[in-house]
Amino acid sequence: MADKKGKGKGPGGGVIAQNKKARFEYHIDETFEAGLVLAGWEVKSLRAGKAQLTDTYILIKDGEAWLLGSHITPLNTASTHEIADPSRTRKLLLHRKEIAKIFSRSQEKGHTCVPLKLYWKGNKVKCELALVTGKKLHDKRATEKDRDWQRQKGRIMREHTKA
Repeated sequence: MADKKGKGKGPGGGVIAQNKKARFEYHIDETFEAGLVLAGWEVKSLRAGKAQLTDTYILIKDGEAWLLGSHITPLNTASTHEIADPSRTRKLLLHRKEIAKIFSRSQEKGHTCVPLKLYWKGNKVKCELALVTGKKLHDKRATEKDRDWQRQKGRIMREHTKA
């Protein structure tokens, strides 16, 4: 069973991997949900939580969306007759209109598309994508300042409720 936050293991268990750096580096304009074409060993590795989305991006080529730079570490017990490539390019499953929208928006100056997280939806692996614009340095400082304030506020509240 999944715990209260929905981060348990197995199908329906919640988030597999997050791209926290993307939320810090970019302003998120719009999000999409995409399916992911995976091999059997990749699904087993994802169940074990062996995935990374750092420095990952989306490429639109010939009317298809691709996930580049993601890393899924193969398990030791993976199949011996299949060569596992941990950083292979994986196809994303999106509707044509969504692909066209992502392509047109990512052609604009300062816009790009990045994956935010991999998660389970039923027994399927989904990828949350976002159309983003880059943050300036002062925006990043404001984000960090707000995060520090939220952390400090939580500490104050905990100390206040104990007394």
